[in-house]
Amino acid sequence: MICRMETDDLKAFLELAKSRRSVRDFADQGVLPAGVIEQLLEAARWAPSGYNLQPVHFVVVTDPDQKAALRQACMDQRQVSDASAAVVFVGDRDVVKHHFDGVLSMDLEAGAVNSEYERLLRRYVPLAFSTGPAGLGWLWKATLAPLMGWFAAVPSMPAVHRRYWLAKQVGLSAMNFMLAAQAGGLATCPMEGFDTRGVRRVLGLPRGMEPMLVVPVGYAAKTDLTKTRLPLASLVHNERWHERHLR
Repeated sequence: MICRMETDDLKAFLELAKSRRSVRDFADQGVLPAGVIEQLLEAARWAPSGYNLQPVHFVVVTDPDQKAALRQACMDQRQVSDASAAVVFVGDRDVVKHHFDGVLSMDLEAGAVNSEYERLLRRYVPLAFSTGPAGLGWLWKATLAPLMGWFAAVPSMPAVHRRYWLAKQVGLSAMNFMLAAQAGGLATCPMEGFDTRGVRRVLGLPRGMEPMLVVPVGYAAKTDLTKTRLPLASLVHNERWHERHLR
């Protein structure tokens, strides 16, 4: 049974989630107070990620000239330069090489995983992400995994759809960031419409780092924005899929 306090907290969170809007008109109020961006990024950092690999990096852009350059790479969308800051969520394609051993060591020390689960991860994760030898390892996974799926359950292989896997991790992190911003009285606007090569060039991203999402953050010029959502009943499928929802 949910106690009254937990019910009140849930209602407050639902109101927060329902109040968030994608804002494109930002008020010119300069830089954010000291430490605010760091608090939002702390919320983003604590989002879950596959195998706890934490592949998401954050490039914070506040310099006016840098924001202007980023705006051009984002198809000249004004919110990039008008907002107090623009945070680019970047996914690390080589996260296993960069984070796997370190994360496992921290989780073991903290008691978050046991030695048996560590052995399982060490066996599966490198296999799931590896594209070797000669960068062709994804090919047999792309062809063999669907065939094996006819006979047994087969997990997804990030080596085959690395960008898709990264997009899921970034989405989890960015949602934490945007809800934290809403709680702090700030506005955000998640953006997928940008030239990847242009963003990479503006930010000086190294090879293997993928810009996945750009999120301007600042103060909304208007606070009476409205948005609609489909009825919940048209989206929920109990126990299995029901075609009637599409009619």
